[in-house]
Amino acid sequence: MLPFSLFLALKYLRPKRTFISVVTVISVTGVLLGVAILVIVLSVMTGFDNMWRDKILSFKPHLMVMSRYGRIDNPEEVCRTIDTVPHVVGAAPSIEARVLIQCSGRTAAPVAVGMDPRRAGAISRIPEHIEQGVFSVEDDRTVIGADLAERIGAGVGSRILVYSPLNVIRKDELYLPEELVVSGIFNMGMRDFDSSFILISLRVARELVGLDDGAHSIYVMTDDAFRFEEFAGRVSEAVGPAYEVRTWKEVDRLMFEALSHEKTMMFLLLVFITIVAIFCVTNTLIVITVQKTNEIGLLKALGFPSGKIMAAFVWHGWIQCLVGTAAGIGAGLLVLNNLKRIVSWLTAFNVEVFPKEIYGLSEIPWSTSPGELLRIAVFVMVFCTLSSFLPAYRAARLDPVEALRHE
Repeated sequence: MLPFSLFLALKYLRPKRTFISVVTVISVTGVLLGVAILVIVLSVMTGFDNMWRDKILSFKPHLMVMSRYGRIDNPEEVCRTIDTVPHVVGAAPSIEARVLIQCSGRTAAPVAVGMDPRRAGAISRIPEHIEQGVFSVEDDRTVIGADLAERIGAGVGSRILVYSPLNVIRKDELYLPEELVVSGIFNMGMRDFDSSFILISLRVARELVGLDDGAHSIYVMTDDAFRFEEFAGRVSEAVGPAYEVRTWKEVDRLMFEALSHEKTMMFLLLVFITIVAIFCVTNTLIVITVQKTNEIGLLKALGFPSGKIMAAFVWHGWIQCLVGTAAGIGAGLLVLNNLKRIVSWLTAFNVEVFPKEIYGLSEIPWSTSPGELLRIAVFVMVFCTLSSFLPAYRAARLDPVEALRHE
């Protein structure tokens, strides 16, 4: 048998003349829209965070080892030391330098990453993202990003000229360009990588930056990118105090901090929309309190305690919020699961909602979890419960004599 307060709340939810109150429908719809917006936006923000992290881990190493005194003079010895550390799957010397490249009369200024061809496969996942050709940086071969290839008009087999940055640094000397052959084109699905990097051999990189031997850093890959702090400590102990070990999260710290702050700010802004929708429930309860003044007075005259009457109105608001929250989560997930279709439909009407050149990614990412949905539901239900107390308290405080005078 239902408790009296719940029975009364259900009775008020269904008016005498219609199946359901229009005011109640509006209140539930408001909560539905507020929750759906929260679910969609927070899921997209989480998707951005996860996708950028995955793209970064696909392109960059998990750890970078650098000398505290400049370049690393004995990279092979350091790599052999790092290889002995548990959970390390690969280590390779590298050189990074911004260069000027030319092909078909077009120029660009990407970052050239020099790596040992023998070790490249162990410290890079770029071979998994080759769109054309093959992954090879041996001898005078190079691998470039898809957007960069399109910009300079290069394809597999094209020859490009790579100019040394020393031409700018040492103006009294002239360094001839290196002629390289494009062996492959990679597509990471992220503009910053696809348009700004070329991969070359360590030998060519040394010639471009004026090194006879040595390297700028050591790239290290592990078997679990998310245990970076533990593995960084182990590698640091192995190589000694003369070297600094940086994790992938430290290298791109500003990007991840910016995403975290943006997600927090979006949540705070959207919370106000949801709170406004929740106040619709409060308005509904106030209207019902006024309409049911006579019934409330009669119930109190018959001896029903104020607590049960108050609980009835709290139940009334809580049920509306529960239905709105459940429907809002369902609507949000429905939109997210059809996001690509919605974007394609808008593109057919020449509405570009997610251009890669602006956002840097090839599609709208989204990701959600039961924990995040639960937090949204709990937040909304807590606010809904609190917003129901004011009209419920007013109903419980009615004087039965004054209330019956309205009869």
